[in-house]
Amino acid sequence: MKVLYVDLEREWRGGQSQALLTLRGLRERGHQAELLAAQDAPLAKRAAEAGIPVHQVPRLGLRGWAARALRGLVTHGGYDVIHLNEPHALTAAWLGGACKKLPVVLSRRIGFPLRKNWVSRARYDAVQRFVANSKDVAQSLIDSGIQAERISIVNEGVEIPPLTVPEQRSSARKRWRVKENEFLFGCVSVFVPEKGQRHLIQALRAVRELHPEVRLLLAGDGQCRAELEALAKQLGQTEAVLFPGFVNDVAQVYAALDAFVFPSEFEGLGTALQAAMAAGLPCISTKRGALAEVVDPERTALVVEPNGVEFAAAMLRVINDDGIRRKLSEAGRCEVKRRFSAARMVENTIRVYEDALKKWRVP
Repeated sequence: MKVLYVDLEREWRGGQSQALLTLRGLRERGHQAELLAAQDAPLAKRAAEAGIPVHQVPRLGLRGWAARALRGLVTHGGYDVIHLNEPHALTAAWLGGACKKLPVVLSRRIGFPLRKNWVSRARYDAVQRFVANSKDVAQSLIDSGIQAERISIVNEGVEIPPLTVPEQRSSARKRWRVKENEFLFGCVSVFVPEKGQRHLIQALRAVRELHPEVRLLLAGDGQCRAELEALAKQLGQTEAVLFPGFVNDVAQVYAALDAFVFPSEFEGLGTALQAAMAAGLPCISTKRGALAEVVDPERTALVVEPNGVEFAAAMLRVINDDGIRRKLSEAGRCEVKRRFSAARMVENTIRVYEDALKKWRVP
């Protein structure tokens, strides 16, 4: 099978991580897979480094250039399926007429309703198969008028790393200037309001009243960074909260942590949480959005509401109870291996492609 994967995002987020895992997984299984991406986007660079053929288009007038490139690639590339990874890719495919020539699969990772204007409806009508990353997202598509038979659910996945050994932990903590006797909580996420990092900073003040050795590492960047830094200063936690910015080697964050905290107020599935569970970290999470499909309260994670009071109480439980840390670590890692591995995600994606091909009818 030959797949053209299209992602025009200029930044690196969870969707781009899933794209790279899918492309690598397809090629490891003997399929041909190529990427159409924005010039010098992080995904384009990482895919090229992985030996994946990449077609790049200029950033200025991005969707127009992508539509033009798609017309040529679809006509001459010999592809079987087009996989669109985000909305800009869908617009380009629709403008370029690709949806009329090959089966088109569209990833959907957010539970917001689809727009109702005629252009949006025309774009979505051109999609043969929607790939929702959760039941919650699939239901939002149905509520927006998409027929259930046009929707497949493929949970996002993460790679299962070896457990961190003491030498790796020590090296990672030195990178972030964290002492061995300090208890380090952490979160990996873009800094936007719905990710809820402010709740962690509020919780930290209460936690440090009892455990002044506790620190918090917030990896990521985004529109709320200045606001979060100001909140840490206002609450007297400037020295306790680490803001390393966007981290390319995110495994170094997980290796340094004692526990992972995920205060999201709305989430499509939460690959950062899955990665933390896969790394064997005890986790505290909300169950907002599709997170309820990932965590099993008190078994694979502690589950609380996104506010400082509840996160503080859960963080104190994790600090004070070795048994709960071990239990969450072991059960969380096993759950990700069973349900949310990258290998499982790739295999399920291939099944979607095969079914879409089987049912494809030229318009």
